[in-house]
Amino acid sequence: MNTLSVATRQQVEFVEVTSQVRQWLRGQHFASGVLTLFVPHTTAGIIINENADPDVITDLTKELNKVIPFDDNYRHREGNSAAHIKSSLVGCSIQVLVEHGDLMLGTWQGIFFAEFDGPRQRKLHLQLTPA
Repeated sequence: MNTLSVATRQQVEFVEVTSQVRQWLRGQHFASGVLTLFVPHTTAGIIINENADPDVITDLTKELNKVIPFDDNYRHREGNSAAHIKSSLVGCSIQVLVEHGDLMLGTWQGIFFAEFDGPRQRKLHLQLTPA
């Protein structure tokens, strides 16, 4: 298992990490199988979504904040319940097929680290499983 570091700058932010993941993958000399990406944080997550039009991520952020507002009389004392809820809905892991040493993403797909309690320095774990 390997770990990438992700720096976030906003409370809610989607940071595209596709190029960092691809760069790491090239160094592994791995032909085919499955790459698992896991976020070990309860207020962050990971998604695959469109990376061609930044308005998609802008809209996603806006709607998540609308559906799960920051201040909604939550009982959790730390004040970040909205971040925990968003993380639970988005999820903390994804899997991507690898073929010929590259990610099998669609033309418009990218991998995004989802920050819901930033800004912070975060971790993203990567593990390869051969085919």
